[in-house]
This record gives sequence, C-alpha cells and structure tokens, in this order.
Amino acid sequence: MDTLPGTPAISAPAALRRLYLTRFVVAAVWAALLFSTADNLGPFTAALLVIYPLFDVACAVIDIRSAQVNGRPVRGLHVNIALSALTGIGLAIAATSGIPAVLRVWGAWAVTAGIVQLIVGATRRQLGGQWAMIASGSLSTLAGASFIAQAGKDGASLSNLAGYAFLGGVFFLVSALRLGRTRTKATAGGQG
Repeated sequence: MDTLPGTPAISAPAALRRLYLTRFVVAAVWAALLFSTADNLGPFTAALLVIYPLFDVACAVIDIRSAQVNGRPVRGLHVNIALSALTGIGLAIAATSGIPAVLRVWGAWAVTAGIVQLIVGATRRQLGGQWAMIASGSLSTLAGASFIAQAGKDGASLSNLAGYAFLGGVFFLVSALRLGRTRTKATAGGQG
C-alpha cells in the first residue's frame, strides 16, 4: 500500500523531487568513495561500480510507480531499467578485465542512458524543473563517448567516472530545487 487511508497520494512533482534529492545524495557519496579508490580496481571498487547502475534500476522502478499513479508515460523508464541492469552485469564482467574494459562499458551506458534521460526529460517539460535533466542527458552522451575514447589511452583511470556521477547528482539536485520552486509557485497561485 502506497498511502495511508485518508491521505492524498503524493503529487508527481513532489515524488520526483524526493527521488531527485535521494539521487543527489547517493551520487555524491558514491563519487567520493570511487574517487578515493579510482586508481585500484580491487573488489571494493568493482562492487562500487556494479552498485551504481543497480541503484539506477531501483530509482527507475520508484519513478515508474510514481508515473503510473499520475498517468505519465513510462516507456523510457523501462528502457532505462534494462540498460542499467545490463550495465551492472557488464561492469561485473569488465572489472575482471581491467580499467579500460570498465570505461568502455560505462561509456556505452552513459551514451545510451543519456539519450533516454534526454527523451524522458523532454516529455516531462510540463512538470517543470526538467531542463537540468535534458542538459544532463546531453552531457552524459558526450561524457560516455569520452570514456570510450579514454579507454584506448595509456593511464586510463576511473576518477573521471566519479566526477561524472557527482555532476549527474548536481543535475538531480538542481531539478529537485526547481521542482520545489514550481510546486511553491503553484500552491501560492492557487491561494489567491
């Protein structure tokens, strides 16, 4: 059961805001942990790499539940779940081959997930606060291409993945703040 009897369902902007704030916090903590271990692809770093796309799967599932309650389209979110789940598996395998393999898998995920995020953000424009998601999707696509290119160079490192995740978290924070602002304006406008 999602709500207690007699309590209203959470609005789409409120649910997204809470989800986006959670994503920011997790991305910031994850980035700090990865950055501290980025030069060594040991078991802890490999686990961190696999956890991140699996967290993305969990967030997309939560997002789908909210979207369905509020009558919003969810096709892009289903695609995101499939991409992130496959990436988790791919990263677990790539971690046994070294940093270049990890960068290639992460790069492919960043490109494809970025395109999906761009499309989902564009379809949610009317909710407000989505320009950051659109920008984040665009940048993710470019960053993914750079990770793939970096994988072919000497001295490839995972530290750029930490920066990528943190920046993605900042975009989620900006969207959460914009959604809060949109909600406050709508509430104030309705009281006039």
